[in-house]
Amino acid sequence: MVDGHGDHPNESKCCGVVERAVERSREKSERRKNKPQPWIVLKLAVGMTAGILGYAFYVYIGRLCVPMIRDNDGALGGRNIGIPFLIIFCLLGIMTWWTYIKIVFTGPGKARDYTSKCDPPILPANYRWWGSASEIDLGGGPFIPVPQDQQQVQSTSYPHGGTEPSSDGHTTIPSAPSFNMSEHVSEKNKHSQAEENAGVMDTLPPVQRVRVRAEQLNNGSAQPKDIEQGIPAPSNQLPMRYTRKPSSTPVLNPEYRYCHKDGFLKPYRAHHCRACGTCILKYDHHCPWIGQCVGARNHKFFVNFLFWAMWFCLWTFSTLLANVIKMNQNPRNDIDPQQVVIVAFAALFSIFTSTLLATHIRMILYNFTTVESFSMSRMKEREQAVLGRLFKIYQFGEKRRARKQWDTEWGRIGIEGNIWYLGSLRSNWESVMGHSVLYWIFPIGESDGDGINWTVNPRFDKEGRWRPRREWPEELR
Repeated sequence: MVDGHGDHPNESKCCGVVERAVERSREKSERRKNKPQPWIVLKLAVGMTAGILGYAFYVYIGRLCVPMIRDNDGALGGRNIGIPFLIIFCLLGIMTWWTYIKIVFTGPGKARDYTSKCDPPILPANYRWWGSASEIDLGGGPFIPVPQDQQQVQSTSYPHGGTEPSSDGHTTIPSAPSFNMSEHVSEKNKHSQAEENAGVMDTLPPVQRVRVRAEQLNNGSAQPKDIEQGIPAPSNQLPMRYTRKPSSTPVLNPEYRYCHKDGFLKPYRAHHCRACGTCILKYDHHCPWIGQCVGARNHKFFVNFLFWAMWFCLWTFSTLLANVIKMNQNPRNDIDPQQVVIVAFAALFSIFTSTLLATHIRMILYNFTTVESFSMSRMKEREQAVLGRLFKIYQFGEKRRARKQWDTEWGRIGIEGNIWYLGSLRSNWESVMGHSVLYWIFPIGESDGDGINWTVNPRFDKEGRWRPRREWPEELR
């Protein structure tokens, strides 16, 4: 039979079955995402790396150095070259093996070993996901018109809406209201509208002039030609001040450090790794080549490994390539395909390790992790976009002066604007790599700190919000 709408009764049943099947599939997919990867999957690349290293030893020693030591025809050189090549290769290879074993068997530090389960904290009404793409979280905010007679008052207030310091030097933060899920969801959906004003601060004369004249037009107190001619505003029209609003998210507060998957309050700089299925202390990234994460306990050894692996790959690549070229020039000799394979591997890993080493050296010098660098990069991108809207494409000088003006008021993004910056590049470096040059080169010693307690940049308030220069401690201004 067919019902009044002309639909077969079995169609609704089929639709229901399909919907339930889709829902079950989604639930299974979500459960798989929340599960850590099997141990064999995590360690698969470790076996591959060990196999490549072992094969490189066989090809280099057995098919390059031994023929030179024996003075075989067509070899790259004689014994006087083969023996030094063998010694250098073995030294670099031993250091690469040593550092690799050290990083593979040294854990990054798991937060669950240092904290206990607890109930989630009460979320404030203005709660935003940490690391979301909203304008506030990415370091921007709306242009805020500030009357001239109130600018002095504003200089003593916090840009995040808190109150000025009390007489005892502590900041008074208003209590957070109850969490409203509908407000939270609607706020998450606003990030697509948040391109307007990130990275703009202090008085920018071109923008100020245009916006003031625009308001005068709206009030009927100015004519359009005044905007073009730059006629000063009437005395009763107060100028506007455009200031940048860094992230107002109090990232050090408990509600932004609670892990709902592990059910505990994460230490500072800890993040949940989906592959490992747990929170990692000072999480940098998950590296499949070592089968685990890079974090507080093994970041130093990871840099040690990259350093020696880079030189090992460069030496292997350059010497084997020279031998392949020489063999190709002699028509009586056949090119060894196994050497060509190792040349290709060595070239690939030379680029990979050198690039990664340079990146991590830079991040350590400024004391931020790969995860923490993302927010700084987004903030710089937003500032660049705003500068592109404020100035013409050819106005490089104006853009440079505007950016310098911003840095004068707030400090530089990634340096003074890094919550974990310790005051100098050397202090940042030694906090990870140790205080001895031997620690910097060899996989010995350990990083400073316990991976749980971290020194907060005094340019930030106690809840983790960047303050303008005028609110910094006197000795840092």
